[in-house]
Amino acid sequence: MKDKIITKAKDMFLKLGFKSITMDDIACEMCISKKTIYKYFAHKELLIEESTQLVHKEIHQIINSIVAKNHNSIEENFEIRRTFKEMFKTSDTSPIYQLKKHYPEIYKKVLTQQIQECESCFRQNIEKGIAQGLYRKDLNVENYIKFYYTLIFSINENTQSEKEALKLELEALEYHTRAMATPSGIAELEKQLQNPNIL
Repeated sequence: MKDKIITKAKDMFLKLGFKSITMDDIACEMCISKKTIYKYFAHKELLIEESTQLVHKEIHQIINSIVAKNHNSIEENFEIRRTFKEMFKTSDTSPIYQLKKHYPEIYKKVLTQQIQECESCFRQNIEKGIAQGLYRKDLNVENYIKFYYTLIFSINENTQSEKEALKLELEALEYHTRAMATPSGIAELEKQLQNPNIL
């Protein structure tokens, strides 16, 4: 039952917002008593924390499954972005923006984890792109990792609309890729930008 509550809460929080969804809303949606939820979660913040952990785990699994497909490094980044666009398409307000605004303590915990995983993911992608001749060999990899995650987190923290955040993320991805790309990389980037499902 605990896992079912977390999964339902996660879906509702992402769709309608962390602040607006109450324990009553979740209980009503699941056709259970609020008392049942409080049996597992003493307060809403605990449920939010568990829900964000689940989202974090799902994101990590998605990235791993895309990396396992062995796309080239640029195609890989665009597929990850497309998948996240689908995952968050029902959200009106950026989940990260909401967390930072209404639940800053939970947000800090999530951010620490996300930065570590993002660093690892970006590092693997950049090293792969260099090996494939799509990114320049003379890159300072650690600096480019910092540039990109600072850009992405800044967009999500400060952009209320999820739709606007996704649009800015696409521009950030193009900016990041152009800064690193060889002529072959630019050709691959232009190909990805022609995809009709990009926005």
